[in-house]
Amino acid sequence: MQAILRKYIRFIDFIQKINGYILAAIVGLMTVLIFWQVFARFVVGTPLTFSEEVSRFVMIWMTLLGSAYAMREGALIAIDILPDLAKGKARIILKVTIYLLCSILFYFLIMNGYEMAQAISRQKAPSTGLSMFWPMLALPAGGLLMLLNTVALIIEEFIGKEE
Repeated sequence: MQAILRKYIRFIDFIQKINGYILAAIVGLMTVLIFWQVFARFVVGTPLTFSEEVSRFVMIWMTLLGSAYAMREGALIAIDILPDLAKGKARIILKVTIYLLCSILFYFLIMNGYEMAQAISRQKAPSTGLSMFWPMLALPAGGLLMLLNTVALIIEEFIGKEE
């Protein structure tokens, strides 16, 4: 059983690495788009019509994927006083309870985010003509990654982290 759980954790770590590369690419894309927008507006004199919109959509994805990345790394903002004060089994129970409560939030983010994306899928973005489904798909995608990362964190609480 422990071998299966460790394989799950390794799989999630692999997904986490891919997510990190995607986040780096998103930051690079946003940098190029915003630089291009500023250059086109102030040097060429003709602002681009699509770069702000695409940057906004990419930022939505970056926020949700980045939150999932931070969840796995333990880098999300949190109040650490109770887990730091608790020792032994009380600490594990407290952390697992927190992770389970977070999982409920992520479940609702997945379900309601997908419903919202479906509901507005017929709307088109003004500059790009892109369906609003794609930027809104970041909600369930980020929620799913956060949920998978939370399950990995719960497993690690019980079987320990692998070196």
